[in-house]
Amino acid sequence: MCSKRKYTIIECCDILNNLRIPINDEIRQTMQGNIPYYGANGVQGYIDKYIFDEDLILLAEDGGNFEEYHTKPIAYKISGKSWVNNHAHILRAKQDFNQNYIFYSLVHKNITKYLNSGTRSKLNRSELEKIEIDFPETKGEEDKIADILSTCDTAIEKTQSAIAKYKVIKQGMLHDLFTRGIDIQTGKLRPHYKDAPELYKESKLGWIPKEWECEMLSSIIEIISGGTPSTQIKEYWDGEIPWLSVDDFNTGNRYPSKAAKKITEEGLKKSATNMLLPGMLIISARGTVGVIAQMKAPMAFNQSCYGLNTVNEYLSNDYLYYYLTFFIRFIGFKSYGSVFDVITRSSFDEVFIPINKKSDEQRMIVEKLTAIDTKLHSEQSYLEKMQQIKKGLMEDLLSGKKRVEV
Repeated sequence: MCSKRKYTIIECCDILNNLRIPINDEIRQTMQGNIPYYGANGVQGYIDKYIFDEDLILLAEDGGNFEEYHTKPIAYKISGKSWVNNHAHILRAKQDFNQNYIFYSLVHKNITKYLNSGTRSKLNRSELEKIEIDFPETKGEEDKIADILSTCDTAIEKTQSAIAKYKVIKQGMLHDLFTRGIDIQTGKLRPHYKDAPELYKESKLGWIPKEWECEMLSSIIEIISGGTPSTQIKEYWDGEIPWLSVDDFNTGNRYPSKAAKKITEEGLKKSATNMLLPGMLIISARGTVGVIAQMKAPMAFNQSCYGLNTVNEYLSNDYLYYYLTFFIRFIGFKSYGSVFDVITRSSFDEVFIPINKKSDEQRMIVEKLTAIDTKLHSEQSYLEKMQQIKKGLMEDLLSGKKRVEV
């Protein structure tokens, strides 16, 4: 472990709090623009004036993620033109210090001992000045560590941008594929209705390709209910069967990988829950409504969800998964309930699915959407990998456990 230098914030940073200016919501509405207006935890809006035009570090004064510093940032970097309100401390590294190094040392730092106790945790200016940062033995190491972590951030930001791009592409593909479909001869999207109305017909869903049929969803799928084994009987719990709730698959992933709770064979037999087999779908029906996933492994599930399975050979569960993704995004279930939104069994009577029963069009649609999902999954896996690498580097390099060669 290398020897370290310790400096307080007041020793390594200029504190520019005297320059910050709060603006209330009413006035901000008259100042609409493209310059970010920052508060304790990020951008609060955009206005047409600025008070800074440089690289700075903002550290929450109040309302920050102080208690969740392990997983959420308490500080963030800003650059270019900006306006900062009075809920964030403004820091700029002094000449002999690396600003990025200071940022990485603060972003997930435990500063709870410096906070003013009360109903809303607050970091006063006097306590801010006392916060200590560990620096490596030499300035060269400090700069190198900052460069390494900045490189990680660049890779993470590029991957996040790629993921955002692919998500937009997927949304556009979902809309086009389930309203225009694919011309089997060319393998391309059919022309829009307005450009080739002779290729379409009217249906309960509006204009759909002539080759398609419009089916009531509840008539061609099996709707399976879930349930909960008695929590009073220990023998029903801590078994080998994953038991899903919406929190387990509300992750943005197509396939649930695990469940927070597991039940026993006895719990399965003595309750209203059912098993979903690989390929079947699950959809949340209460609370957070309309989250959908597909099984890769057998799992049971609770009463806040429905299992869905096709019962006709001309409809695949893969096509059903993608169509419901489209339906939820662009149309939406009619939900019922005063306290919680609820999808009932009768809700599926009001869902109609367009499908070509007599050709390979369904398979081609699934293949195109699976291809974009594969790209998304690849980017998301890389993002998780880079985030883990960065986390490990921060723990090793900022603590001095590992040194870098300059």
